[in-house]
Amino acid sequence: MAITMYGIANCDTIKKAKKWLESQEIEYQFHDYRKQGVDAEMVSTFCSQLGWENVLNKRGTTYRQLSSEQKETLDETSAIPLLVEQPAMIKRPILVVDGQYHLGFKAQQYEQIFA
Repeated sequence: MAITMYGIANCDTIKKAKKWLESQEIEYQFHDYRKQGVDAEMVSTFCSQLGWENVLNKRGTTYRQLSSEQKETLDETSAIPLLVEQPAMIKRPILVVDGQYHLGFKAQQYEQIFA
């Protein structure tokens, strides 16, 4: 089973998700946006699999710092380069399990994924 978690190492939700996987003895690869980077192809795949509005983290500081005009004119075409430039705006974690994409972390959700 190929498992990759995408995110930022110091994110609290990432820490919870990693802890859950480790407590279940599930092996995974971690892709840190800050260390390993992010590119348009990766973000495009996330958006096509999960929907760009779902991938965009509107609750974070980085999003809230955008101008009103930037927020109002956001669409998939403009969101992808913005997410590449500001990976902190990508909702976390994105978990890919054997080609299936999952967004966010809740213990119950992970229990179903790995049932």
